[in-house]
Amino acid sequence: GVPQDYKTAVKWYRLAAEQRYASAQYNLGVMYYEGKGVLQNYKTAVKWYRLSAEQGFANAQNNLGVMYRKGQGVPQDDKTAVKWYRLAAEQGYAFAQNNLGFMYGNGKGVSRDYIRAHMWWSIAASSGDKDAISGRDAVSKRMTPADISTAKKLARKCVRKKYKGC
Repeated sequence: GVPQDYKTAVKWYRLAAEQRYASAQYNLGVMYYEGKGVLQNYKTAVKWYRLSAEQGFANAQNNLGVMYRKGQGVPQDDKTAVKWYRLAAEQGYAFAQNNLGFMYGNGKGVSRDYIRAHMWWSIAASSGDKDAISGRDAVSKRMTPADISTAKKLARKCVRKKYKGC
């Protein structure tokens, strides 16, 4: 295969990112997050994720949520993590839907709500997200059959609303 030339990739991502291409901003963020072709720098990763996320790029919104969840390059803040996860989840981004399930299931940045956790995990699971499947199955054990039925109805309604206002 072709050798991985991260420095060259960073150069091109930066040129495109400075032209406000959201996917390039996101990719540049990933390079800083992982320390590929540049020194690892969470603050700089956050900067590029944010620029991309503010343009509505779901991957960047989710990753920015992760940075707030873990306190990497920003002060740890679960409420802000939920905000960014929700924006990506509303675009149908399964990783963010799974992350929202986790936040509801554990009461992080939102009140603990097994019905909402089950709902988001079911939606993410329908995209084949393996973590979401195990999350949904685990939370189901803590729920009544009526709660599970409610969660399934909410999931169907949420999908019909194209994930908005769930």
